Parts: sequence; C-alpha cells; structure tokens
Amino acid sequence: MISGKADCGLQYAVKRSSSSVGYCALSIKCGTRDEEGFHSGTAHFIEHTIFKGTEHRSASVINGYLDRLGGELNAYTTKEEIVFHATVLKEDLGKAASLLFELATEPTFPEHEIQTEKGVVIDEIHSYKDTPSEDIYDRFEEMLFKGHPLGGNILGTAASVRKMTRDELLRFVREKFRPEKMAFTVVADIEEGKMEKAAVRLAEKYFGTSSREESSSAAGCTYMTPAAEPFDHTVNKRSHQANCVIGGLAPSLYQERERLAAVLLCNILGGPASNSMLNSVLREKNGWVYGVECSYTQYADTGIAAICLGCDRDNLDKCQKAIGKVLEKLRSETLSERRLKSAKKQLLGQLAISSDNGETQCLSMGKGLLSYGKITGQQQTLSMVEAITAEDVREMANEIFSPDKLSRLIYL
Repeated sequence: MISGKADCGLQYAVKRSSSSVGYCALSIKCGTRDEEGFHSGTAHFIEHTIFKGTEHRSASVINGYLDRLGGELNAYTTKEEIVFHATVLKEDLGKAASLLFELATEPTFPEHEIQTEKGVVIDEIHSYKDTPSEDIYDRFEEMLFKGHPLGGNILGTAASVRKMTRDELLRFVREKFRPEKMAFTVVADIEEGKMEKAAVRLAEKYFGTSSREESSSAAGCTYMTPAAEPFDHTVNKRSHQANCVIGGLAPSLYQERERLAAVLLCNILGGPASNSMLNSVLREKNGWVYGVECSYTQYADTGIAAICLGCDRDNLDKCQKAIGKVLEKLRSETLSERRLKSAKKQLLGQLAISSDNGETQCLSMGKGLLSYGKITGQQQTLSMVEAITAEDVREMANEIFSPDKLSRLIYL
C-alpha cells in the first residue's frame, strides 16, 4: 500500500489487489454534524442531488456513464462524512475516479432536479417513520445527543427538506468540500506507483497545487463532548410489536485502547454471531425475539453503545430483565482466560472476513485517513486486540452499562 498527501492537502492511499474489479472512493470529512447554518438534512440531500448534473455532464449522462461499463456508482452520508464511491472493471478505473472528482467539485444542482429529489427524500423519511425498528434508533440518538451537533437526524425532516434551496446546496459544497478534508482511496490490480501518480494528477487537475490549511479532523480534534442526561421514555406507537433501545455514551474514535475494549465487549454481548450473550438468552434459549444486537458507533468526540431489540409486547419485561442480568454479570465478573481468548479470535476472524473485500477495504482506507491521517495495518490491529485484558472488558462494561448511565427508549 502507498499513501500520501497532494500539495492541495488531499490525502490518498492506493492498494494493489488481485481482482479484475477496481474500487475507488472519495471521502469527505463533513456530515450531519456540520450543518450549522444550513437546513437539517442538507448533507444527505446533497448526496442525493450531486448526481443530478455537473458543469460537463447532465443527470442522464452521469446515471448511465458507469452503468454502460457494467460498473456501479454510489454514495452514503453519516453524521461525520459524505462518501462517493464506484466499482468498475480495473481498466475503467480512471473514468470512475475522474467522475468522482467532477461530482465533488463541479455540481450544478439544476432547480428542476432539486424539486424532483425533494419528493424522493421526503418519501424516504416517511418510510423510516413507518418502520419502528429503524426509526427508534434514530430517535434514541437524537435524545441522547440533544443540544449537540450529533443530535441531528441524517435525513432531516420533511419540513427542512422542503425549505432547501439551490444556493444553499452550492454554499455547503463550497464551504465543506475542501481538499484538506478529503481522502481518495483505490483498491485495484494496478501497479501502486501508477495509481499514486494518477491520484496526484486528479488532485492537481481539480484542486490545483496550492497548499491549503491543515484539516482539524485528525487525532487531537477539539470537538465538543456531549453532556448526555440519561432518560427513560416510552412512546405509544399502537404497534403489535414492542421495540426497545437501551444504551449510552461510549469511547470516541481517538480513545484507542478504550474503544477496542468497547468493540470486543459489544461483540461478546450482542455481536452478529449466534453465540453472543444476548442472542443466546433471548432468542436461542427462550425464543422471545427474532433478533437482538448491541451496536457501537464511534464519533470524533464520543461514541454510542446501544442494545436494540423487537419483541412481542408480552415478552418485553422478560427481555429487559434478562438483559439486566447479562449486563450485571459483565460488570461484576471478569471473563475467564479461555472465554477471552475465544472472544478475541472470533472478533479478529469477523474483521478479517469483512475486510477481505475490495470495496470494504477501499472505504475503510478512506475512513482511516480522515480520522487518523493514517491506515492501521492488520498486524497492528491484531496486536491491539490481543493486548485487551479481561479486566479492560469488565471496566468498560461498568463505564458504558452502569444503571445510572443508561438511557432507554421504548416504542409500544
């Protein structure tokens, strides 16, 4: 792998693969939390409308450009980043990469396309509202981060979307889409030196060679830490199923040792494997739920760990009592050496399998550059996970899941 920084401040990383398929991504360090002075949901709306035209291509040309090559063009928005990415045959990688830079630097946001896309996004908002299992987590985050930039909903509201204007979208791109807040990453079966030269040429073509101010997105950032007040709230949704989220604040991206302990803890508690503690008790043993998970989301200044489940109303109290017992066990007892070793191997296996995918690697590389200014190698990750002790896990369980720190939201 080769990584570096162009004169304009844009970071890049290229990695050779053995596949005939190539992946490239342009990651931008701005998201929902950066919408102060803009309508709620602006970042996400730009992700939708940026494909609707550039100074050199119309929406129809953009939509069919990679399709005709058998490739894919996509994007997503989080609370802290917007990412445009493409998948193509390796011989078409240059075309895909140029298109990503063009989209980020020369969008036109045609008025008629904005009005059409407003209807699409508003429909997306309504679809989430009609799905309690998805809506409840967003609402939980809004309540946990109330008064903090992380509290904004990624989609915005129907009212805020209706109020967005073309001038606002152009201003957001002009202010936020700066090269020093961008990372361009490539994974393809092409000689790394050639890919690096191509990345630098693209940066120079679209941003010039002038040095820009340093980004504040790397470690040492001074984001405001949320002062979350625990809450316990129930909403009557008149649904046949009860949905519940229990959780609270967790370590940030930059608390390295703590966040890895939190990753391991949440994987043991409610990871994707069927042998996770909550899945074993709630589903496999008692059949009270179809699915239960414990997610851990890391942000620059904090994180959130949350247990999410849906069940029959009659089973909700039993599920909550069972969850309480599992959490109490994790807070009071240290894992045995055998259990800890098994949990570490499982986590590392999951990470290795997940990363054995060109697209996943490409997107992960961009996240690493934006967050840390570097990409953590597999061996380094292995060493850091192996260094976690059973006491680290127990302490993290007390830090995140102490009863006086937990919040709860229920949809009935």
